[in-house]
Amino acid sequence: MTDLHTEISPQEACTHASVEKIYGIASLAREFSVNEKELFQYIAEHHIPLKSNGDITGKHLQTVLAFIEDQDHRIDDSLCDDSDAIEFSDGRIKILQDDALGFLRKLPAGSVDVIVTDPAYSGMNNKLKLGHGRIVGQYANKGAADGKWFSEFQDTEENYAAFLSECRRVLKRSSGHLYIMFDSFSLLSLGSMVRKYFDVKNLITWDKVNIGMGHYFRRRHEYIVFATNGNNRKIRNRSFPDVWRFKRIHRASYPTQKPVELFQAMIYASAEKDFVVCDPFMGSASSAIAAIRNDCRFIGCDISSKAMDVASTRIATYLDSGKDIFQPKSMAGEEKVFWK
Repeated sequence: MTDLHTEISPQEACTHASVEKIYGIASLAREFSVNEKELFQYIAEHHIPLKSNGDITGKHLQTVLAFIEDQDHRIDDSLCDDSDAIEFSDGRIKILQDDALGFLRKLPAGSVDVIVTDPAYSGMNNKLKLGHGRIVGQYANKGAADGKWFSEFQDTEENYAAFLSECRRVLKRSSGHLYIMFDSFSLLSLGSMVRKYFDVKNLITWDKVNIGMGHYFRRRHEYIVFATNGNNRKIRNRSFPDVWRFKRIHRASYPTQKPVELFQAMIYASAEKDFVVCDPFMGSASSAIAAIRNDCRFIGCDISSKAMDVASTRIATYLDSGKDIFQPKSMAGEEKVFWK
């Protein structure tokens, strides 16, 4: 938002306590992609006082944001002319081919309830070679030609700051929850940055049950940082553990494919029916299948054309038949799950 009067962005409000916060209606409408006349009408109907110049003060912002964030059509409106967007038969699932930043920048501010994502970090694969020099995974195709944004997520503070900033912008202030996955290398190199943008609540350990590779101690876990976007909305209940035991997928149809149960746990804990779930690093669309199972809407992207082909086929088949062709059996094993 532009600096009109003492006007500041709602995303920056918490850091400007000493300044009287004033928000222009036109600026709010632009930033959050809502109709300005409808916003004025809502303000009038709810007797929200205006300053002499037609602006509102910060103490009324939350009331206005509640109205704005309830406008579910904003995502559809923002992507209606995007030729890369694929919408499925149920009208609740939409995916598109794009890099993570480009995708997030297309979404309106405050339009997403929950982000669940597993970035393709480059750090571990650039620095860790196992066995006879074999790098983890298949990363021959680096994607973008300019070298700034690859199929792997380049582990620079500049890239990660831009990514986290966009995540904060698109998440709802009233209800936004964030789940970001980390391997041990990326957690140490980038994990602390999450605190600059979000209120970190938990570090969750994914126990893969079956042992993996490693230089010294062999790996059988990854991490998930859970955070909120400056709000105190709770998870579904307080009985959930912070260690989740779901088996890794062997001989997966897609590199680095994660079990649906992993995303299902995140979404079940944080989402309600019809919430918007977003995954900017969609991959094989395990997160989309989990969102469908939780009666949520889903918006996701991936830069890889292979990922788009896999995700499109997987989602369409699941919506049509209820069968997950890329993960036919549960990875929870005998582990007691905490969702319905």
